[in-house]
Amino acid sequence: MKKTDKILVAVAAGFLAGLIVYAARRYKERSILNQVANEGYETAHDILFPNKSQMGKKLHYGPVLPE
Repeated sequence: MKKTDKILVAVAAGFLAGLIVYAARRYKERSILNQVANEGYETAHDILFPNKSQMGKKLHYGPVLPE
């Protein structure tokens, strides 16, 4: 293999690994957001997930008004 081919394979592998990590985090955050939405905003996030810190900035505790 040429050196350029090795570099190209390494970059592609890094990109693929980053994409997998991004998708996994997004899936986890989306599942937490869906669970909070199903429970209602009256149930506090720390009661639903006592051992987790807040993951997303899109997680709101009250009614969300459109901007």
